[in-house]
Amino acid sequence: MTKALESLLALQVQDDIVDGLRARIDALAPRLAELDQVRQRAVRSIEESRAGVDADERRQRELEGRISDHKQRHDRNVAHLDAVKRMREATAAMMQVEAGRKLLMEEENELRSIVGRVSDSHASIKRQEAHLEELDLAQAEARAEIEAERAAVAGELATADAERQALARGVEASLLQKYDRIRQRRHSQALYVLDNGACSCCDTAIPVQRRSVMATKGLIEVCEACGVLLYAS
Repeated sequence: MTKALESLLALQVQDDIVDGLRARIDALAPRLAELDQVRQRAVRSIEESRAGVDADERRQRELEGRISDHKQRHDRNVAHLDAVKRMREATAAMMQVEAGRKLLMEEENELRSIVGRVSDSHASIKRQEAHLEELDLAQAEARAEIEAERAAVAGELATADAERQALARGVEASLLQKYDRIRQRRHSQALYVLDNGACSCCDTAIPVQRRSVMATKGLIEVCEACGVLLYAS
């Protein structure tokens, strides 16, 4: 095994370690995202409940104003009924009083319903807010664990990166450039051994003469089929 091949194989092993550590850091992101989504759902539920309460309270204030006006009008209608003397006028006044009374009853029933709903909604919001506080406490511990794990892996990655840089300095520049380009394109290993005369990555057969030169001179060649680097063991 030539020194160039030995150095490149060592670099590939180190790159696998570096990629594994980066994958571990990347794997933490979905865990944080899941925590964020759970919290966002809880916050959104509270916001929707508050929006519903605001709408009900606006309707409550509107009804209270209308009921006040209708009561005043009803009182005037009753006074007018008491004042009329003729039967025809009394009948009309009575119908007006009954219509006003019916409208007041409907609006007062709606108001009672809204008042009860507003009260229940406020109680529900308090429960939701308490749940959010409990959720934040529980998530604080989970987030701290994730951050501690991220920091630990980041420390390992910094050490592995430094070792990788040291190994890369031992690889000839043009070969390193070729290796890095292939690895970045494939997002996986770039260097493969010949297996029974074929590329062990894509199983494409390599011509006998070319295999012979690779074996005798220790050359590292590119597979014409899949583009990886090949070497003869």
